[in-house]
Amino acid sequence: MNSVVFKVQPGAILDGFRIEELLHIGGMAKLWRVSHPEHAAPLLMKVPMMREGDDPAAIVSFEMEQMILPRLDGPHVPRFIASGDFSVQPYLVMERVAGTSLLSMLKRLPLPADELASLGARIANALADLHRQHVVHLDVKPSNILMREDGHIVLIDYGLARHMQLPDLMHEEFRLPYGTAPYMAPEQVLGNRSEFRSDQFALGALLYFFATGVRPFGDPQSLKGLKKRIWRDPDPPRKRRPDLPPALQEVILRCLDVNPANRYPNMTHLAADLTDPANVALTLRAQKIRRDRWLDTFRRRFDTQDFLHVKPQTAMQRLAQSPIVVVAIDLSEGSEALSQALRLTVRRLLDNAPQARVACVNVIKTHRIALDSSLDDAGRNKHAHRLAQLRQWAAPLGDIALTCHVFEAVSPADAILEYVHANPVDHVVMGARAASALRTLLGTVSGQVAAHAPCTVTVVRQRLAD
Repeated sequence: MNSVVFKVQPGAILDGFRIEELLHIGGMAKLWRVSHPEHAAPLLMKVPMMREGDDPAAIVSFEMEQMILPRLDGPHVPRFIASGDFSVQPYLVMERVAGTSLLSMLKRLPLPADELASLGARIANALADLHRQHVVHLDVKPSNILMREDGHIVLIDYGLARHMQLPDLMHEEFRLPYGTAPYMAPEQVLGNRSEFRSDQFALGALLYFFATGVRPFGDPQSLKGLKKRIWRDPDPPRKRRPDLPPALQEVILRCLDVNPANRYPNMTHLAADLTDPANVALTLRAQKIRRDRWLDTFRRRFDTQDFLHVKPQTAMQRLAQSPIVVVAIDLSEGSEALSQALRLTVRRLLDNAPQARVACVNVIKTHRIALDSSLDDAGRNKHAHRLAQLRQWAAPLGDIALTCHVFEAVSPADAILEYVHANPVDHVVMGARAASALRTLLGTVSGQVAAHAPCTVTVVRQRLAD
């Protein structure tokens, strides 16, 4: 049997999968609802277009997805079930994600700023997880982003993706750039399919669209039109929407920088800024209300743009150079010597990884039963006061990428571990207080964190006098 003889239609059986219903016809494939006696969960079958006159890239794209999807796991990708080769009928079966794509949100644009930031952070975290699996998506757009019922973001359609440990068939067989015009990064337009920050540009274009209701570069239909984004910047979002917070414009325009080196080091840093816009470091980008001057545009148009052709680093190399370092800080009196030792340790880490983000955390210990006041003995809001203390603590470290977080919890160790597990933290630095009989009996916070954290933990001790 071959692919010409077999006909995919309702009622047909293919390798035990029953074809139930045609759900969608895309540019390169059809999506069918299927069932299987051994799989109770809803299933989706993807079948490539192979008719006379169909784009040959559809076949190559499907081969790429067949190679990539089985290697992916986690909550941000559809679960792979099975695949069929070209000897009978090529197909991919995966879980049918219960949820809707971001296309359903288009009728509500522009989104409120808080909702936009939250959505962007969740997409960035999903992409960060994908990048850690050595994959750059290269087709980030509303229809390829689903939201599970629990709010988790799922990235679908890996036909244009690049896996750094697999052959890039799209690059080997085609010279024209493939992608979705409104979201393609400049380097992608020029044929570079290995830059992880291309996904960041696409997310920036999506955030711009969802913030203003207008696509930043329109929807060009020619290569000449696509290349215009290399030298012509879009109107700043706040020109179209004056009430947009400057911090969100800062983030969006940084993502849309034509030079990948001027974007965020990785998706984790972008997610951190979207999660906590109040801590975004504002530059002139945040206050722009018009596009760049004609002379600047003219110069860029005739610049060689060599930086767009530079061989990019892998995601693993970039993550190694821009880790997230959590510093758990005890703000009680009498711990200045330990604080100095902590700052010295953090400074040494930053010397080796200058692009690292430092997250200073402190825990307000609460009671299990009794009600706790939000004010301290001086009448100050505890949370706000601790945040100010954390920023003051970090001030001697100089101009660094910094976020500060105050948690309220019965167990400080559990609060720190919850933050570490919920975020892609690379290193935890914390102090060890002096020993006591109670700490020996119950265990120290630093000991509990060191025992259960999924990353490196450095416990700093104060040097004792001789």
